[in-house]
Order: sequence, then structure tokens, then C-alpha cells
Amino acid sequence: MSVGLRMMQKVSSTRAFAKVAPHFIPAMDRAVHRLTRGKVLLSARMLPGVVLTAQGAKSGRPRVTPLACMPQEDGTWLLIGSNFGRPGHPAWTANLLAHPDASISWRGEDVPVRARLLTGEERAAAWRAVLAFWPPYATYQARIDREIRLFRLTRTATEPGE
Repeated sequence: MSVGLRMMQKVSSTRAFAKVAPHFIPAMDRAVHRLTRGKVLLSARMLPGVVLTAQGAKSGRPRVTPLACMPQEDGTWLLIGSNFGRPGHPAWTANLLAHPDASISWRGEDVPVRARLLTGEERAAAWRAVLAFWPPYATYQARIDREIRLFRLTRTATEPGE
């Protein structure tokens, strides 16, 4: 593991990062993603990332959220609702629970997906893989009482709402 990656993992585990990152990183990612027409996601230089477009749980409006993800060998993606180790679940997780049909921008391609909340042994196995992939998630989980939500996104044949 490179020195830079170890340092980034250490920094991303701090409470200061958890306070600042939720305000700075998504705004930066949305701007760069828009300017590059979906080709670049700056946070993906650290972790793979997608831009999720999901229907708002309450508003019904499209909600666009840049997120770290864990691409799987079977062509699915895992999304981790860590909220940087802050107490509440991130809003995008409620959106997917209410409206599981969504879309992601993945490496410049718009992909229609269906989200499924992982539970039981499937969640436990995915959580072990997530921790091997990015160990700071263990620090996030340790400082909150809620269980971090994990979702599996599976490609679907049609765009959401069709």
C-alpha cells in the first residue's frame, strides 16, 4: 500500500474529516462531473465512484448524489451508507428504500439500476469485503449506533420511471 493511500485512509477516519467532507466532497464532485460531461469524478481518484440519481423519498424529485462505490466482479455495485461516520443515515439511502429504481453514472455511462438493501449473511459477507476494500469504514461504524446500510445495485433494462 502506498504512503499516500495510507495517509488518506488515516485522514478519512478522523472526526474533522467527517465534519468537513460531507459539505465539500459532494459539491466538488457534482461540479467536476457536470463540467466533464460525466467523464471525471474527483473523489474516484481515492475510491471508485458513481453519481446516483434517485427519486426523493418525500419530494419525488430527482436527487443527484456522488458516492463512493465498490464495483463487483458480477457487474453489480455496492453502495455504503456510511455518512462519513455521522449519526444519521444519509438521505440517499431513504430515497433508495422508497424508490429502488434509479440510475448511476459509471465511467461516463448512464446505467439504469435497481437497489436492494442487504441483510443477514449477505450483508455480513459484503461488510467483510467492504472493510478489506476500505478499512476506515470500520472507524465510521465504531463511532455510531446505527448499522451502516449496504445496498447492491443491479443493472436493469430500462430507465427509472419508464
